[in-house]
Amino acid sequence: MNGIEKIRKGMDRFLGGICILIFMLLTVIGTYQIVVRYMFNRPSTVSEELLTYGFAWLALLSAALVFGKREHMRMGFLADKIKGNARTALEVIIELLILAFVSIVMIYGGIEIVKLTMSQQTASLGIPMGIIYVVVIVSGIFTVLYSLLNIIQLVSGTKQKLAEENFDKMQERVQHLTKKEIEKGKKTLLETEEL
Repeated sequence: MNGIEKIRKGMDRFLGGICILIFMLLTVIGTYQIVVRYMFNRPSTVSEELLTYGFAWLALLSAALVFGKREHMRMGFLADKIKGNARTALEVIIELLILAFVSIVMIYGGIEIVKLTMSQQTASLGIPMGIIYVVVIVSGIFTVLYSLLNIIQLVSGTKQKLAEENFDKMQERVQHLTKKEIEKGKKTLLETEEL
């Protein structure tokens, strides 16, 4: 495994761990909120606010993680028809556009919104809203780092090799799964004929 893949795996593990931790906290807080609301008839505004902001953090950090793993939704019906150097050039252009968009909207825009909202406080928690919006910047930074790693891999050619290896593995799994399904279908047919 080369250095770029080590960096990517480390970022994946870190972001994945943070997302798991936030999800666990949201589960505990949500359970608490349900118990106090329905069993004790005393709804908690603090837990409601924590759930709202925690969900926003989870969504943005998960989006960066999914982008980094290249498992996000995309429409590749045109791009998948292009092969070779033209495909690599197209992928680099796409990554550069993503890099520009995230840098401007999420990082620069995030910094501006944090500055703007530092004087405002949340209703129940009493913390500055800017702290809540910091996640936009953090998510943007991770997305930019992933995009830079993608560009380096595309230019060096390792991304194409990895994509081809992953595609070959996927085809093997599909063929293996299909054989299993055929055998299962034959067994079911034989059992049905016996009846």
